Amino acid sequence: MERLTVACVYKTGGVYTREYVNRLRHSVAANLHWPHQWVCLSDDPEVATHALHENLPGWWSKFELMTLSGGRVLYFDLDTVIHGDITPLAYVERLTLLRDFYRPDGLGSGLMMLPEADRARMWEHWEKSPHGHMGRFAIEGDQAVMEQVWLDTAARWQDILPGMVVSYKAHQLVERKAASVTCYHGQPKPHETGWAL
Repeated sequence: MERLTVACVYKTGGVYTREYVNRLRHSVAANLHWPHQWVCLSDDPEVATHALHENLPGWWSKFELMTLSGGRVLYFDLDTVIHGDITPLAYVERLTLLRDFYRPDGLGSGLMMLPEADRARMWEHWEKSPHGHMGRFAIEGDQAVMEQVWLDTAARWQDILPGMVVSYKAHQLVERKAASVTCYHGQPKPHETGWAL
């Protein structure tokens, strides 16, 4: 089995806390039965395994994932609740993102499988004009930049593993209980719902 890197990005100063990092790390360890290393890119030395170097604001720090070297990276947003076996995610070898829960033709970046070649291609695109990207997509966010490069090449988790990954807002409780991963995009945040499904 190829060793997998499982990653998150934590930029201080926002709504997230170290508790989010620790909860995600522990839930990955409990539910991923595949050799892996945990990576947290952060400006907080208490939780960082890799320091953030670019000082990008907010969600834009996610692009530093593209600088990680070696093999595949399985990325989770911090506002992700894992409550079942996620090992099937590790078998996916190709570039895979979420199908946006409200824009079926768009991408969501809350859960991504990032092969090394695809990371390199995205980093090359990002480096050409980071401030231009951030200005142009200030509202749409990081996934809008990713769509410029990956929209037609990325697989969607919902197609590969139907029912395994759901949205807290877009799916009913019965669907969330049957899933292994619940994505909390936007509001509310997991701590505001008692970390419930």
